[in-house]
Formats: sequence, C-alpha cells, structure tokens
Amino acid sequence: MTEDITERLRRVFQAAIEAAAPARCVPPHLPTAPSGRTVVVGAGKAAAAMARAVEDHWPGALSGVVVTPYGHGVTCRAVEVIEAAHPVPDNAATEAAARVLAAVSGLGPNDLVLALISGGGSALLTSPAAGLTLADKQAVTAALLASGATISDMNCVRKHLSAIKGGRLAAALTPAKAVTLVVSDVPGDDPATVASGPTLGDATTLEQARDVLARFAIAVPDAVAAHLKRDENETPKPDAPVFRDSRAEIVARAADALDAAAALVREDGAIATIQGDHIEGEARTVAAAHATEAIAAARDMPPDAAPRVLLSGGETTVTLSGSSKTGKGGRNSEYLLALAVALDGHRGISAIACDTDGIDGSGAAAGAVLRPDSLARAEALGMAAAAYLAQHRSFDFFAALGDLVVTGPTRTNVNDFRAIFIEAGAPDTNLRR
Repeated sequence: MTEDITERLRRVFQAAIEAAAPARCVPPHLPTAPSGRTVVVGAGKAAAAMARAVEDHWPGALSGVVVTPYGHGVTCRAVEVIEAAHPVPDNAATEAAARVLAAVSGLGPNDLVLALISGGGSALLTSPAAGLTLADKQAVTAALLASGATISDMNCVRKHLSAIKGGRLAAALTPAKAVTLVVSDVPGDDPATVASGPTLGDATTLEQARDVLARFAIAVPDAVAAHLKRDENETPKPDAPVFRDSRAEIVARAADALDAAAALVREDGAIATIQGDHIEGEARTVAAAHATEAIAAARDMPPDAAPRVLLSGGETTVTLSGSSKTGKGGRNSEYLLALAVALDGHRGISAIACDTDGIDGSGAAAGAVLRPDSLARAEALGMAAAAYLAQHRSFDFFAALGDLVVTGPTRTNVNDFRAIFIEAGAPDTNLRR
C-alpha cells in the first residue's frame, strides 16, 4: 500500500507541473500581432519554454533573446536562448541582460515587445546599477538567500540595485508597446514581484530596501549602501508615463497547479483540501503546523472514510547560520524532514514536497517523498532525523532512503508544491513503537 501511495503522490505532483507547462498556458494569452516588429525578450526558469510556445503559435516574424538557467534551455527557431547561473548570478547573466537591452533598443510606437517572465529571472537578468559591480550583486544575493528573507523582500532589494529590473526595461523599450506574460512563482501573484518586474512599475521604495537589509542584519558592500541612500536611484513607479502602453497577464500560478492536483485527487476517490496557494514562513515551522493539522484530520476520520489529501503551495524559507551553512538541502526537502520529525512515524500519513521547477535549492532533486516508515528505515541506517534537520541536511537524509523525487528541469515554476496523504485507520499508532 505504501508504494501505491508513493506513486499516487508522484502523479499528483506531475499533474501540478503539467497545469503550468508553457506549451499549455502561454498560447491562450498571446496578443494580436502589431503592424511593426515583434521582439521577444524574457528571463526565468520557464523563459525558453515560453519562447518556444510563442514561436509555435505566432502568426508573423519574431526576433529576440531570453535567458534561462543552465540546463533549462530548449531549441527555438528565431529567439536566441542564453543560459546563465541561478540563484547567484554569473558573467553570463550580465551578458544576457546586455543582449536583452540591445534587442529592445531603437524600437518605434508600432512595434511590440513580448516579455516572457518567470521565477528565477532576478538572478538571470543581471545588470548592476551605475557604480555597482557583479561582485556586489553576488554578495548581496548570497546573503539574502541565507537570511530567511521572503522572495518579495529579496526582490525589493534587487530591483533597487539594477539597471534593468524594477521597470527599467520598460523605459529602455519605449516608445514600443509591451505585453508581459508571467508564470508566477510568488505568493500573492503580484506580476511586478516575479523576476523583480523588469517591465512593470515598482511600488517598493529605497527605504523599504534598506529596511530589508536592516531586518535581516545583512552587511553589504559600501557601494551598495551608498547607492541605496541616494534618492535619484529610486525605481520608476506604476503611474509613471513609461508604463502607459504596457500591460501584464499572469498565464500560470500556484493556484492553477493546486486545482489540477485536487482534480486528480478527486478522480482517484480521495477528498482534496487546498490549504492555500501562498503559504510563507520558515519551512520547519510550516511543517510543524501541517503535521498538527494532518494528525487531527486522521483522528477525526471514520475507519472506512475515503483518504484525505491536504494540498498547499507558496514559498517557504530556510534560515542558515554558522556551521549549518554547509548543509545540503532545499526548502521543500527541509519542510518534509521537519514534517517527518513532527509526525514521528504516524502510520496513516504520507507526503510529497517538491519545487515545481524541478530543482529544490541547489540540489539535483525536485524534493522528496515521506512514507510512514521513513523514520524507522532511517534509524535502521543509523540516521537521526532530528540531527539531520538541525544541520539542514535534508537532501542527504532522503537520498540515503532512496526517496528523492528527481524530475530534471520542468521548464516552468509556480513555486513549492506539497501534498499530505492521510489514510483512515490506526490514527494513534506509528511504525516506531
């Protein structure tokens, strides 16, 4: 039965990914072709697949360039695909930003820029503001990633250190019209937050960026600190004239993935409950709350009740400190390991937690599966789950059990996906007692 549950959870995750696939979600949102040129630009984990979807359905000529992480590229006919580093930018990311800016220069009012934006674009589209260097951006990005800051907080800072994000790409493409298609990976689905909104007005401020750095006690290079103190470095706001001929549409989001997963769960005869599509917080804190909810649900189920599946999305965080910075894991596998510790081998509960882009943190897995016997099997191998959690070694834990979920790059990204499968019967027993 456990193997059957595992396969069901994997199928539910696959349904979520397919619901956000660019080939499926981009074509219905394509605008009318302009009388002038159409230039495609983009950045993010879904950018190359989005460009291919545009090419397969666009009625006229296209040109342009998109940037995506290493290994996420697809073959396009007219749009150049550049690969660069994520989540910390490299030289390829700065070269890609320069190519994007060059692609939109010299356009006229009859031309159209089709911007294809998805999560990951903040690192991939890197053009340091005047007076800053790539090394400055790398240092700030690395510190933010380790701090526990939310994606909104991170992108607030990154917008204010960029010559292309935070609406500045829109300024560069004027007087052309711009249509931005967004695969959203941010809780709340604000399109201006995804990839730090290169074509959209920025409602955040320099003061807020400084506050983020202060709240998370992030020491930044002197040039960055000085840059954030100068009023002239404020980003263009949503009511600026440069955005008059610009619009944005979200083509895929976490809610779409969860709805597709819930539909499959119900087809399989289980009861699906969506806990939320924009859950944030420390991964282990969210896991503890979900474990409490799952155990309570199990206790309330009659012996012959249909299984229940709790579904959720959003983006949790993992705060690293001291020696824990050497741990190997990601926020989804950390969530799942914390869930395992909280469930303590509960007989009737299994779970899956994965990143919909196929990469959890910097590892080679999308996430992992938790089975009722996971803790018992770990103890048989001499592994203490609590110790691995304290060291942020969730990847190592699930790798040793053979329970990692490996998909490779999915070429989409609607953030975290979690499903907890609850079976009726023996709600107060576990496999370790």
